[in-house]
Amino acid sequence: MLSLQNIFDTIAMVDKQHLDIRTITMGISLLDCADEDMDRCCGKIYDKICSRAEKLVQTGCDIESEFGIPIVNKRISVTPIAIAGAACKSEDFVPLALTLDRAAKTCGVNFIGGYSALVQKGFTSGDRRLIASIPEALARTELVCSSVNVGSTKAGINMDAVAQMGRVIKETAHLTRDRDGLGCAKLVVFCNAVEDNPFMAGAFHGVGEAERVINVGVSGPGVVYHALQSVKGQPLDMVAETVKKTAFQVTRMGQLVAKEASSRLDAPFGIVDLSLAPTPAIGDSVARILEEMGLEVCGTHGTTAALALLNDAVKKGGVMASSSVGGLSGAFIPVSEDEGMIAAAKAGTLCVDKLEAMTCVCSVGLDMIAVPGDTSAETISAIIADEAAIGMVNNKTTAVRLLPTPGKNVGDTVEMGGLLGSAPVMPVHKESSADFIQRGGRIPAPLHSLRN
Repeated sequence: MLSLQNIFDTIAMVDKQHLDIRTITMGISLLDCADEDMDRCCGKIYDKICSRAEKLVQTGCDIESEFGIPIVNKRISVTPIAIAGAACKSEDFVPLALTLDRAAKTCGVNFIGGYSALVQKGFTSGDRRLIASIPEALARTELVCSSVNVGSTKAGINMDAVAQMGRVIKETAHLTRDRDGLGCAKLVVFCNAVEDNPFMAGAFHGVGEAERVINVGVSGPGVVYHALQSVKGQPLDMVAETVKKTAFQVTRMGQLVAKEASSRLDAPFGIVDLSLAPTPAIGDSVARILEEMGLEVCGTHGTTAALALLNDAVKKGGVMASSSVGGLSGAFIPVSEDEGMIAAAKAGTLCVDKLEAMTCVCSVGLDMIAVPGDTSAETISAIIADEAAIGMVNNKTTAVRLLPTPGKNVGDTVEMGGLLGSAPVMPVHKESSADFIQRGGRIPAPLHSLRN
């Protein structure tokens, strides 16, 4: 039974603490759109997306108005295009990206994800064609997001794919150099990618998913920060309990919206992803939560331990609130999108090596980090390999979204605007990893992957 105080608490969360539904994402299967002819395949994809998602945006706006809960983004994810487009005879996959972009604009969504390939164990013809097309596809579209999964705990790491993705990221930055390499903000490289992630740029509709599904991403770093102010100086187990209770409240709201959207759109309810996804707004920062626990600045010693506590408590609170918690669910640490991390990076406390350590215990990985424009493809590939190894060995999702910004050097700032924020250009090691990356091949799966 809801008390009057519960209602007041929720109003305060929305009104003053930046609580929102970060995204309602409709996943759509494109498996039945396969065709040898590129034009026919594009036509099928466009028609299916537009028919299935035509009411998505309006439904989200209606729910937002009726319930008084901000719904920031309405998005679409689709079957990985490397699979959906594999039957096409054409070597050029860019028309498929243009089709996704056109469909997203017709439906009125913020982004569409799924220009993706899953190559953790090797390449198909469709994978090779899609990956080769990524730089041009992201340069010529506005709303398309791309992802490539290069490793998993079961398969190991495809180092040929890792090497290629370093080159792809560099080429994407070059082709979008007039926008400070913005195309790279829509490209993420995964290890252990999940099939039901509602967040961009990594969302795609897995082949094990239903024909159509509604996934909701909820966020509320400001709510957690406010809650922790009531337990100043208390033991850390009390901090964990406070985060857990707060996560429970936030997840219940997400489930309410997800079920309502599912009912109105006549699509199955998939998951609620409770991820503390920050924004550049003051008071909506994961870094400030860690500092509220007692750190002078995010990035100092103790940061990884504080983040581990936060991530675990968020997951426990979410699981208690819903039997359908999925996606990534935890804490995100995208540098450019977090006001506190931007400040810590500018102060020199937060560096790429410390962020890598933090990814061992949080939900994703090295996210929205600007690096010098002259960073080599091999160095980018080596960073991807390190992050993939963390994911593979720890049986968790990790990812890399780097912005090698043309013409920018350490100390400069990349301004992207909106939820993408601004990124201080951070240094990377100058010593070469080229010989290691050029070996190629595969890093075998760890022993503990043999669980059957």
